[in-house]
Amino acid sequence: DLVKLLDTTAELREALRNRPELQDSFEQLDTAYDEADISYLRDEIPRAIDQTMHGVERVASIVRAMKDFSHPDKGEKSPEDINRAIASTLTVARNELKYVADLETELQDNLPSVWCYISDLNQVFLNLLVNAAHAIADRIGKEPSEKGRITVRTRGDDERVVIEISDTGNGIPPELRDRIFDPFFTTKPVGRGTGQGLAISRSVIVDKHGGALTFDTETGVGSTFRITLPIGEPKSSSGKREELETK
Repeated sequence: DLVKLLDTTAELREALRNRPELQDSFEQLDTAYDEADISYLRDEIPRAIDQTMHGVERVASIVRAMKDFSHPDKGEKSPEDINRAIASTLTVARNELKYVADLETELQDNLPSVWCYISDLNQVFLNLLVNAAHAIADRIGKEPSEKGRITVRTRGDDERVVIEISDTGNGIPPELRDRIFDPFFTTKPVGRGTGQGLAISRSVIVDKHGGALTFDTETGVGSTFRITLPIGEPKSSSGKREELETK
């Protein structure tokens, strides 16, 4: 409506230009038109509104992701959409990832629901994503000319769901690979890591969900952490690690 009014005013302005008896009115309108920079406003106001709506949508998506991410468990497992949980976690972690890595997702459509404590799994996903970002940051330095890449994949069948988080960091040195799940073991400097993240993540996946947390790594190439979760609610939680095959 405002653009239509501005266009009509512009037509009136041109009509007044050639009416000598209305020159005073034309000059007043012409001066006001120039002082308001109407041509600029006509182009920029719609753009500003579009940018505002985009920003509102972005804020709304972050709020939804935060609500999903921090949704408290009900004290018992429930069937959850792992793809949705990962999408929410990626939104929450975006600021940690965007400066060092491009993100790729390969999420299987119609992924089976998993009986789980979803807030605990969200914390595991977040920890692995942040670790991946740190691994890439260590490789590319503080002022990278190129970003690394983080890839998140999901796949599943009637028995299990597999989540993989891959990075293009430096990989894990051979002498440290047997220790990364040990409590308080960390390769990060003081103030950056507590050595608890992977230990807690393994406990959540193995002890609370009867799954497996494994990794593949190659020095100078990167690492892939693989979470395997059974679809159905485990009959018992013995605390012992279940070795599950992954495709």
